[in-house]
Amino acid sequence: MTTQPLATPAPERSTVPVLEARGVSKTFGRVLALKDVSLSVRAGEINCLLGDNGAGKSTLIKMLSGVHRPDDGTLVMDGEPVTLASPHDAQARGIATVFQDLAVLPLMSVSRNFFLGNEPTRGRGIFRRFDMEFADRTAREQMAQIGITVRETSQLVGTMSGGERQTLAIARAEHFGARVLILDEPTSALGVKQAAIVLRHILKARARGLAVIFITHNVQHALPVGDRFTILSHGRSAGEFMRGAVSLDQLLALMGGGKELTDLSRELEQLQAAGVSVEAQPAETSMEAGG
Repeated sequence: MTTQPLATPAPERSTVPVLEARGVSKTFGRVLALKDVSLSVRAGEINCLLGDNGAGKSTLIKMLSGVHRPDDGTLVMDGEPVTLASPHDAQARGIATVFQDLAVLPLMSVSRNFFLGNEPTRGRGIFRRFDMEFADRTAREQMAQIGITVRETSQLVGTMSGGERQTLAIARAEHFGARVLILDEPTSALGVKQAAIVLRHILKARARGLAVIFITHNVQHALPVGDRFTILSHGRSAGEFMRGAVSLDQLLALMGGGKELTDLSRELEQLQAAGVSVEAQPAETSMEAGG
């Protein structure tokens, strides 16, 4: 697979959010996962949902994708309150979620994975079979639209890079009618080059007018693409900011990690000032004779 460059200017955004969470809360037994959290995303906009591990990001996106229902608060689409009864209901309304596990099967081809759960068929009765010709052609065309050239649609997904698997999942979500694209930590396990591929395709989705919620704990990945930044910390909202209104250091501090890094830097400076070496020392080892 090869990628194609594409300019991705941000389209004009609607004033009415496609999807909103208004003051939602969720508890699991005695554990408070979310408390009075709000988020909104408009067509042609990327809202980066930021937070450290345990901040409540997963709980919020599972509400937005129909997995959990809020205990309090309201979900809204196009200005109208909605109840998302299930992930299938959310998908039928145009909310597509690409979770970290991607729901792709490594030992199946690109075409088979593209239509996983929505297999096109031809023939009737006992002669009904998977329409491989249609699947190959459609997968190739849809992948090309987001800038991925597929040399062989019979290629096993397990032979693709992490970035290519992410773009396959994104293309599949868009093909089946997504209006809102929710991406759960799509760059967390990727190297720099592969992360750049995914970020480029997130920008392309925005340019096509999709509303994108990009969940990440990596501020350096969020800042280049985000139009809006929603911060979660310990299950509560730590603020919402537009592009240019907040710096990387401010975002880290709001996420709860900035203080720890500042404290660590101060401790290292104090140790160095006291003449204590902070360089890593080789671990001591011992071996028994004849061992």
